[in-house]
Parts: sequence; structure tokens; C-alpha cells
Amino acid sequence: MNIVLLEPEIPANTGNIGRTCVVTGTSLHLIEPLGFSLDEKSLKRAGLDYWKELDVHVYSSFEEFLEKNPQASGKLYMATTKAHQVYCDVSYEEDAYIMFGKESAGIPEEILVNYEESCVRIPMSEHYRSLNLSNSVAIILYEALRQQNFAQLQKMGELHRLHWNQNET
Repeated sequence: MNIVLLEPEIPANTGNIGRTCVVTGTSLHLIEPLGFSLDEKSLKRAGLDYWKELDVHVYSSFEEFLEKNPQASGKLYMATTKAHQVYCDVSYEEDAYIMFGKESAGIPEEILVNYEESCVRIPMSEHYRSLNLSNSVAIILYEALRQQNFAQLQKMGELHRLHWNQNET
């Protein structure tokens, strides 16, 4: 999977998204301008020590992103409150690209208008603008991963000090 952030503004959100990308084996694509420096403390604090493991790519424009990722054609989904379809009603390819806009404005309509069929939204009350960006990424990314049966991800955990079913005799 691939997460694409168009002009992200808040370093803590991007750090959280980076951490989510690392633990899911997802690549992160950042399209400038960024509202922060990639070496900011808050970015790395939110991403903890995972940031150094992140597969991250930076582009100067949406056009450069498309040029350098021709394989995204037909697999690029736009997360937007303006979409006609819900994110879980779409079938995501295992190498899909899911794009999110900046926190203050979303993806520009000049881009969205060319992707009407691949725009998706998270249902929410009509009285509010949007969810937190890192939460939105997690919601949609995990649906796409669920559709792939969480391939390459550990699906079962263990206790650290004790064992499950220790009271069975």
C-alpha cells in the first residue's frame, strides 16, 4: 500500500501517519510544500523511533508524483469529504495509492474533478468539516489492508509475562 499526503501542514499528524506506515509496511509519499521540516522534533516524536524505518518519498508537485509513479494510474484513490462513495465500498488493489489533502483544505477540486470515480469518503455528521488527518489515514488504510487479509502483517499477539489459558487444568 501507499499513502500520499498532499501539502501536509501539521508535523505531529505526519509523524503519526509515518508510524502507521512503518507498522503496516506502507510507503509514504509527501507532496510539497510541506508545512514543516522533515527534521522537526515533533515529527519524529510522533513517529517515535519508527521514522528512520519509514519508506518515504518527497515530490515537488502532484505532477512530479504522477510522473515518478506511473504505476499509480488506475490505483489512485482520493480521500475527500466531497466524494459520492464510502471508503469501505471500494475494492483496493494491494499496491493502491490512497491520497489525502492538507488539513486545512483537503485535496484541491482541480485535482478531484479528474478522479470522481476513485474519490472516497468517511461517513460523519454533516455538521462538521472533517476528522483528524492521521485518524482518517488509519481508518482507510486498515480497510484496504483488511481487504488484502492483512497480508504480511502479524495477526496474532502474545502476552509478555503470562500465557493465554494459564488457568486451564
